[in-house]
Amino acid sequence: MIIDSHVHVWDLERVPYDWPDASVPQIHRTMAVADLGPTLDAHGIGGVVLVQAADTAADTDNMLDQARRDSRVRGVVGWADLGARPDAFAEQFGALRRQPAIVGLRNLMHVKGSRGWILGDHQVENVAQVARAGLPLDVVTSAHEELSDIVRLRDRVADLRIVLDHLGKPPVGGTAQGRREWRAALADVAADERSVAKLSGLSSSVGPLDAWTPAQVAPFIGDALDVFGPNRLMYGGDWPVVILAGGYERAWSTIADAISSLGEDERAAVLGATAARVYGL
Repeated sequence: MIIDSHVHVWDLERVPYDWPDASVPQIHRTMAVADLGPTLDAHGIGGVVLVQAADTAADTDNMLDQARRDSRVRGVVGWADLGARPDAFAEQFGALRRQPAIVGLRNLMHVKGSRGWILGDHQVENVAQVARAGLPLDVVTSAHEELSDIVRLRDRVADLRIVLDHLGKPPVGGTAQGRREWRAALADVAADERSVAKLSGLSSSVGPLDAWTPAQVAPFIGDALDVFGPNRLMYGGDWPVVILAGGYERAWSTIADAISSLGEDERAAVLGATAARVYGL
């Protein structure tokens, strides 16, 4: 089965979101898995993993409701407050884990206002609880320079399984030096065989999100294949954010073309098997 490992949903009537907002009218509306359904069917994508879009319990509740209503949803990467006191986090996380659809945890660490937020004492202790529970931690960065924080976190938390969203935001459309720095940082994350990454959200780092070409993105996918290998990469559509970055079809075809030379088993890993293994789908 082909699995899209990175899909967002939001309900503007029941959940407060800092983003999307009125500055992005294309996606500033309630979005459900059913809205993406025809696109998934067109590409033979049989399942999706929903990923949190707000650091709120209400956002996770909305995803869990979607999972109950739509059989395409194979798992939910939810939220519990990693910045809370460890006893409070344990209670919140314990309740979350009792939901059978929950397959991972994520916080919007890239919008906390300061570098290194994830390395705070409470955060590290709470991430250790996630690791002991056997769940992977999705991590999202706003720029590849933040990848060093992920390596430091992993070094402090035994048995932590990292899922790196969007390849750590490579500098698509940037300089050759920027690409070299990103690749080196990505390789540091990939040095731990438990870490995996998503081929998702590969939009332009310069100018509008859709100011990229397949020829610009393909080398970054090639770098990811070199340092992680196909068995530690997973496809993610990043819908509906991808609407701002040129559309789902454009992103899908770019990734599909970039992995077309792989063997059948390797393509199957990127397009579903890695997600199924890592998230226990």
